[in-house]
Amino acid sequence: MTERAAVKAALKTQAVETPSWAYGNSGTRFKVFAQQGVPRDPREKLDDAAKVHEFTGVAPTVALHIPWDRVDDYAALARHAEERGLRLGAINSNTFQDDDYRLGSVCHPDAAVRMKAVDHLLECVDIMDATGSKDLKLWFADGTNYPGQDDIRARQDRLAEALAEVYERLGDDQRMLLEYKLFEPAFYATDVPDWGTAYAHCLKLGPKAQVVVDTGHHAPGTNIEFIVATLLREGKLGGFDFNSRFYADDDLMAGAADPFQLFRIMYEVVRGGGFTSDVAFMLDQCHNVESKIPAIIRSVMNVQEATAKALLVDRSALAEAQRAGDVLEANAVLTDAFSTDVRPLLREVREEMGLDPDPMRAYARSGWAEKIVAERVGGEQAGWGA
Repeated sequence: MTERAAVKAALKTQAVETPSWAYGNSGTRFKVFAQQGVPRDPREKLDDAAKVHEFTGVAPTVALHIPWDRVDDYAALARHAEERGLRLGAINSNTFQDDDYRLGSVCHPDAAVRMKAVDHLLECVDIMDATGSKDLKLWFADGTNYPGQDDIRARQDRLAEALAEVYERLGDDQRMLLEYKLFEPAFYATDVPDWGTAYAHCLKLGPKAQVVVDTGHHAPGTNIEFIVATLLREGKLGGFDFNSRFYADDDLMAGAADPFQLFRIMYEVVRGGGFTSDVAFMLDQCHNVESKIPAIIRSVMNVQEATAKALLVDRSALAEAQRAGDVLEANAVLTDAFSTDVRPLLREVREEMGLDPDPMRAYARSGWAEKIVAERVGGEQAGWGA
């Protein structure tokens, strides 16, 4: 098999999970902006997600967020997804939108509040059992705003205790993916602020606990690809939440702010064997002013382009330059791959998969946008907290 054929074969196996909440209304901290045709319930979110998969061919799963996507019958929701060529993916918990969580959830000083939070996490595992989902994704808004507000070490003890209880409830084929975030909404001490904290908890828990890297959750200048390489080396990289950021957790389209960074991350994934392992490639984005479905399609395409370029790196030439200490040549090997126009290659891949070579134009021609605006009238649109 030629190198080009091998790259195309690898790209055809790629899968990018889209998030249910990205199809709903979102906005800034000051205003949630409504759009026409936005889904009103989880089933309509899946209908939109099916269009993303229809035109990209590589978005077969959809992450749910509980309680935003709560339904009476999760098995029926899974069947709804299957009828549209999809599967239900990661189940995301929510321990940040209840008044009881003002001082934290699993790290809260009140044992009753901690129990409430853990009960919710266990409910999410029950939902995983019903949907066939493999991954429980955890992000905690827990932290403190002021020195002395709470005992930093005690909060870590509470976190460990809660995670251990949920870990024991997981099935043999299920995983706990622990996400970290530098700050927000806690401004003094966030309880899971970095990959090291998440890694330490996952290491203690066992093999079913792994770390999620959200590309928007780092301080400016952080070398995210180093984190990726290290977690892959330790067998603890569970997945990604892909988005872009200029300042903080901006949740912009993947690859929009710094496509070279996304390429560098994907190179470490390819080099470290993550492309052919259980590493989950997920989007975590909020489309505030742009149309939802086209923005998600564009993000999927951006991940594909970064992956294609990473697969085209001449790793033999790179290793030779590195052994020789040829700094400029080693850097050139990487930048040459990044500078390659992979769009013709991806058009070929899509055509060979029986897809339109231009997903954005294909969606625009499909009439789906006009259909949902005409049909989704009345009811309450989905969005933050709905």
